[in-house]
Amino acid sequence: MTAERIVLVGGLWLDPARWHDVVAELAARGRDAVAVTLPVHRSATLEDQVAAVLAAVDAAPGPAVVAGHSAACGLAWLAADARPERVSRVAMIGGYPREDGQSYGDFFEISEGWMPFPGWAAFDGPDSADLDERARQEFESGAVPVPEGVARGRIRYTDQRRYDVPVVMICPEYSPEQAREWITAGRLPELSRAKHVDLVDIESGHWPMLTRPAELARILAAL
Repeated sequence: MTAERIVLVGGLWLDPARWHDVVAELAARGRDAVAVTLPVHRSATLEDQVAAVLAAVDAAPGPAVVAGHSAACGLAWLAADARPERVSRVAMIGGYPREDGQSYGDFFEISEGWMPFPGWAAFDGPDSADLDERARQEFESGAVPVPEGVARGRIRYTDQRRYDVPVVMICPEYSPEQAREWITAGRLPELSRAKHVDLVDIESGHWPMLTRPAELARILAAL
C-alpha cells in the first residue's frame, strides 16, 4: 500500500521553500511530500489559505497527513475539520489550533494591512537558541509579511468528526510533558477533545525545518 502524501503547511512568515530540506529528506525515505503555497497577497483571507491547504489534500492520490507548523497548526486542523474523511492524521509542529471564533494569528503589530516579522526580540530564548546569526539574517530577509485578512481571520469549525482524526504534537522548544500538562489542564481545548493525541519530542528551537530537517523528516516519515 502506498504511504499517504504528507502536506506541509508553514507558519507565519514562512515561504514554502523553507521546507526544501525536509521534502528532500522525506523523498530519500520514500515518502511523497508537498509544501503548500499559501496565498499571501494583500487581500488574502484565512479562507483563501484554508482553500489552498484543502486543494493540496484533495490532490493527494489517497488520504493525506497534514503537517502544520506553529500558527499553521490551525490551518491543518481546519483541513481535518473540512475533510475528516481525507485527512488521515494531523501533525502539529510547535503549535496547536485555536478555538472556534478566535482569530487565527494576530499576535503582533499589524500596519497598513500587513503583519511583518516583528524581529528576534519577540522570540528570544528557546524559540531561537539554535539559530546562528547567519540563519537569523536569512530568515528575516525571506520572511513573508502576513496579510491582515489572514492574521485577523476568525476560526470557524463545522464538523465534530475532526476529533476522530489522530493528532501528533511534535514538541520543539517545549517538552512533551509540558504539552500533556496543557492538554490535561484544558488549556488547549481542541486537543483536549481530540480522541487520539500522541506527543513526540524534537531537540530544536521553534523552526526545526531549518535547524533539524533530517530529524523532523524522520518523525514525519514514521507517521
